Amino acid sequence: MSGYKDPDIHQRRSSAAAAKKAMLEKFQGAANAPDVAERAAARAAVNEARLVRNAEREAANKVREAAMAEQARRTAELDLLALQEAERAQSLLDAEKAERQALLEAEQKAARDLRYAARKAAKKERRRGY
Repeated sequence: MSGYKDPDIHQRRSSAAAAKKAMLEKFQGAANAPDVAERAAARAAVNEARLVRNAEREAANKVREAAMAEQARRTAELDLLALQEAERAQSLLDAEKAERQALLEAEQKAARDLRYAARKAAKKERRRGY
């Protein structure tokens, strides 16, 4: 038959414990290596630089937003002034138009009154027999 022999429970346990011990020593040795500390320091430096850049970016954004808000406020003020000026000009035009309309109505009324008076006078003359 074959020369293979199944390992018993004790052999399997001892080989598993040896493998675990070897893995633990490997990771402990890697954690104490000098290049690990250097990489951690490099990561910390990169993180610090990122935080500084983010803070600078946020400050620049706040400045830009404040400038945009000021510009929007000025634009709104100018728009309001232009609207008020347009309303004032329109009210003057409306006043002139109303004045012209009143004068026209007064002239029409005077002409109508004159025609009415002429008709009355003509009727009076007809009644008198002239």
